[in-house]
Amino acid sequence: MSAPMADTFVREIEKNNEEVIKIHQLEIGDVGCVVWDAAIVLSKYFETEDFLKGQLLKQKNIIELGAGTGVVGIIASTFGANVTITDLPEFNQLINMNIAENKHLITGNVTAKTLVWGTDIITDQAFDYSLQPLVKTITDHCNGSTTVLCCYEKRTTGNKPELERTFFELMTEKFHIEEIPLYKQDPQFRSADIHIMKFKLKNP
Repeated sequence: MSAPMADTFVREIEKNNEEVIKIHQLEIGDVGCVVWDAAIVLSKYFETEDFLKGQLLKQKNIIELGAGTGVVGIIASTFGANVTITDLPEFNQLINMNIAENKHLITGNVTAKTLVWGTDIITDQAFDYSLQPLVKTITDHCNGSTTVLCCYEKRTTGNKPELERTFFELMTEKFHIEEIPLYKQDPQFRSADIHIMKFKLKNP
């Protein structure tokens, strides 16, 4: 029997077709318990011409890593994607709550699974897109046709710049890296401080 979840409050995210995604966030909890701006920016990027306004997500197999609330994966599933939303065990209940809340809008398939970065591997399918990655886990879940999308807000405090530099050094060893320019992102939900990166394996 799972422990009761803390009180939640809902954030609504409107798609361009006026569908409203409702995401429960925890009033008390870790950083993964709320919807971050970078998640909104990436979700709205799915509605741009780079994805033919969401059409290219249909029937794609997607894994979201470090999902927290699961908002990115859930929105992808409303465009017909088959999504595996992953995070640590303590987030599973929140993710499932958000899947259930938006079930009437989901046109693909979506499931929540536990995945610990660098150790667990989901082997029952190949993925077309990987979201919010960590280097080893990304590599373990990639093949030659996989596109990795990473969206993050640039931080300049503490050890954040060093962590960012190290991450990109490690990724550069195995992946081609491309930054999605602002003009290709949603005209309203974008920021010079939030970056969307695309990675493809160099030697699949």
